[in-house]
Amino acid sequence: MTLPKHIAIIMDGNGRWATEKGLSRSEGHLAGANTVELIIKECLRYTIPHLSLYAFSTENWKRPKEEVTYLFELFCQFVEKELPLMQKEGIRFTMVGDKTKLPEPARISLENAISQTKDGKKLELTLAINYSGTQELLYASRQSAIKILSDPQNLQKIQSIAQDTNALTQYFTTLFNEENYTEELFRSSLYLPALPDPDLIIRTSGELRLSNFYLLQAAYSEFYFTQTYWPDFSQKDFEQALQAYSQRKRRFGKIEKKSNQ
Repeated sequence: MTLPKHIAIIMDGNGRWATEKGLSRSEGHLAGANTVELIIKECLRYTIPHLSLYAFSTENWKRPKEEVTYLFELFCQFVEKELPLMQKEGIRFTMVGDKTKLPEPARISLENAISQTKDGKKLELTLAINYSGTQELLYASRQSAIKILSDPQNLQKIQSIAQDTNALTQYFTTLFNEENYTEELFRSSLYLPALPDPDLIIRTSGELRLSNFYLLQAAYSEFYFTQTYWPDFSQKDFEQALQAYSQRKRRFGKIEKKSNQ
């Protein structure tokens, strides 16, 4: 079976799962955290080297304050609980998103886990928290532009022609043409530039959208949608997603070569 090297999961349905069972949304999120542990172990079992989990989007700040507070408490509890497992199993924990706006306890807890697991080699576990694909693209645009404009040679040239509007406009046009402002440069300014694009994106709960997740990175990802709510997503569900992926033909825009036989 052909396996993906990077699986990204949009963990959806915690609230609806809880509501249908007459439970609180917090209990749904807690059940979803248990599923996370299961899927981490499954990735280790299948030797899948990268797993990204969409945990909290920038849009999720619009949820009730009590729910947001509980979610960040749960993130801290999860990271602290799983830290021994991550260290034992060689899991490198990373985070993608804007850390600056996180509650201080959550930021400290996440940064500690990142530091304590930095030497892990078996699995890179990336938690997307306060993440927005749109904001990441804007961030990469700003950072890549700064890289070009702050280059000492470019700065010197800009200063020398600063009073000549036409020359300055022409120079900027050259700096940001296709030859100089490349996809490689742009990608080097993403939140985690070394993280490979996801081969497979799984979304639970029956919704059929990306919800602002990995907009650039998902350009050639395979998608797998399931009606199953995230707390009910089982080992069998995961295996079915892998089976579906293994049957896909990934051409990346190319034409499949015909066999000579």
